[in-house]
This record gives sequence, structure tokens and C-alpha cells, in this order.
Amino acid sequence: MQSDLVRMALILGLLSCVGPFAIDMYLPALPAIADSLGAPVEATQYTLMSFFVAFGICQLFYGPASDMFGRKPPLYFGLVLFAVASVGCALAPTIEWLIALRFVQGIGAASVMSIPRAVIRDRYTGTQATRLMTTVMLVISISPMLAPLAGSALIGPLGWPSVFIAVALATVVSLILAATGLPETLQPANRVPFRFSAMTSAFGTLLRDPGFMGLTIIGGFGMSSFFVFLSTASFLYTGYYGLTPTQFSLAFALNALGFFASSQFAANLGERFGAVAVVRWAVTGFAVSASLMLAVIAAGFAEFAVLVAMLLLCNVFLGLVIPTSMVLSLEEHGPIAGTAAALGGALQMLLGAVAIVIVSLVFDGTPLPLVAAIATCALAALAISALTLRSAQPVAVQP
Repeated sequence: MQSDLVRMALILGLLSCVGPFAIDMYLPALPAIADSLGAPVEATQYTLMSFFVAFGICQLFYGPASDMFGRKPPLYFGLVLFAVASVGCALAPTIEWLIALRFVQGIGAASVMSIPRAVIRDRYTGTQATRLMTTVMLVISISPMLAPLAGSALIGPLGWPSVFIAVALATVVSLILAATGLPETLQPANRVPFRFSAMTSAFGTLLRDPGFMGLTIIGGFGMSSFFVFLSTASFLYTGYYGLTPTQFSLAFALNALGFFASSQFAANLGERFGAVAVVRWAVTGFAVSASLMLAVIAAGFAEFAVLVAMLLLCNVFLGLVIPTSMVLSLEEHGPIAGTAAALGGALQMLLGAVAIVIVSLVFDGTPLPLVAAIATCALAALAISALTLRSAQPVAVQP
């Protein structure tokens, strides 16, 4: 890989870790937050839901803003807002305040979801873009592997508010990194002047594009399956299976490892077999493995090792679906890459938020609601891929 790709992957990966750290690092704290603030499990899960709603909707503003003003100014705004809201979360006196401040935190975090995607599209397309996207995801893999462990280490001696203070400090470091190491990839001559009609026209173009919408929803159902795992895993692993926060963090890291390990093969597989073929076969594998997991758990084989092993298998396929579908969805929309990345991210986050709400209503502390939700997301992604990719040719996308 060229040195420029490595440098961009490290910077964009570390910036992109800001949002996941705000999720993964505080997952071990969810039971402690419920006890400390006297909140029911459902209300604590809504702190995730409110974050995802803001995280999704606000990408619709950051994307067009980055097309109009350049990539870096909206990124600065989002990082500063995220840091301030993180401090507010640490000081939240009630669960209602925490839900509201998590919403504000999601507004800031949305900047590091859509803008790095647009930066990648500014500089690269095709196989190079997929390779960079998967390398960014490799850097992001630090989050699900280390963030829960770091959160567990802080919660014990310092309490759950320390998690948000640590996230705020990490955001300040990210802001410095963005200011000093990230080039502005959208030059003034290529920026789109603000016109409301142009913005709505761009959104209309994307919403009418069956390829963009289909690939976005395929990735969205894949991400939704992971979001429902995020919202229930800490209660399931510590409550039903009796794990300690540290043991939960290690099990969580193992599940995430399957996703990020397989994602590193997405570019090579796409180059050899075609990105469309990779998405088609990976979605099929995801649906088959998730359906098998549901059948096994429903049959009463709900041992912890069985669940972790089957989640790991599902995540192996998911690691091929998400980065490849992201790159393909942006491939034909270079002039409005920021808007396309924003709309795609928003739709995916909103799908995830809806999935969290549904699962929170039916979650009974056992593994069955979780695996049923994952299987439903996988089968929905398979159905959309059958419609969207039916006539697509399995050829590699060239730069």
C-alpha cells in the first residue's frame, strides 16, 4: 500500500474512532448507570438510541456543509461540540439529562461518520477506495477491542462518569490531529455554493437511485444487527451469563475481531471477483449463518460458547458486506460525495435506532430476542440484495 494511503488511513481511522469510542467504551457501564441513576434497563438503552438518532440525522447537514465549505470546518465544529457534550454527560444528574446530552453528543459525532467517507471519495475510487476504507476499519478495530476494556478499568475505581471524561480528552487529541495532519481534500474551486434547491435536488437524485438506495439499505441492515448487539450485550453477558465487566469486554472484543479481520480481505476479493459479487455472496453467508444461529438458540442450545462462536461467524460475513457496500454506493456520486455519504450514513443510523427501540421493547434478558433480531436484519439484507444486485454484473470497479 502506498505511504499516502497508510497516512490517510491512520488519520481517518483515528478520527473515526471518536464515535465508536463513545459507544463501546461505556457499554460496560450501562448496568452501573442504571443502578446509579435509578433507571430501568429500557431507559438506559435509550441513551444509545438517542445517540444513534442524532448521529444519523445530523449527517444530512454535515455532508452538504462539507460539500459547500470544505471538509475540515464542519469536522472542527463537530469535534468541539462532541467534547463539550461528553463533559456534560459525565455531569448528568438523571437518566433524562443523560439521554438528552447523548443526543447532543451524537450531533457532534455525526461529523466523523460522514466526512471521512467523503475525504476517501475525494482522493480515491474503486479498489483503492475499498482498500483505504478497510484499512480505516482496521484502525477503528481498536475501539471494540480496547474501548470496553478501558471503560471497565475506569469504571471500577472512578465510576461511570470517568468514561465520558476520557472520551472528551480523546476528542481533544483528535481535534489537534485533524488540524495538523489532515489535508483539505475539497479545494474551493470544487465546492458547491449553498443553494437549498441544489441540496434538495442532490437528495432527490440519491433517493431515486435504486443502486445507491439498495446498497445503503443492505449496509444499513448489516449495521442494525450490530447495533442491537450493542444495546443488549452488556445486560445479556453480565446478567444472563454472569460475566464480569472485564470478561464482557474480552468477549465483546472477540466478536468484533471477526468483523474487522474479514474486512481486510474485502479489497482483494473485490479486485479478484468484483465488488458486486463480494456483496452478493457475503450477504448470503450472513443470512445463512444468522438463520442457523437463531435455529440453534431457539432449540435450547444457548450456552455462552455457542452464542459467541456463532456471532463470530456472522460478523465474518458482515465484515465483507459493510465496507464494500459503502464504497459501491458512493462510486457514481463523486461530485456530491459528501451529500451521498451523509444520506447513506443517516439512513443506516436511523435503521439502527429503530432496531434498538424494537429490541428494547421485547428484550427479556435471554439471548433469543437478540439472535432473532440479527437473523431478521440478515434476511432483510438478503432480500434487498436480491432486488438491487439482480442485474448487476460481478466485475471489479476500476479507479
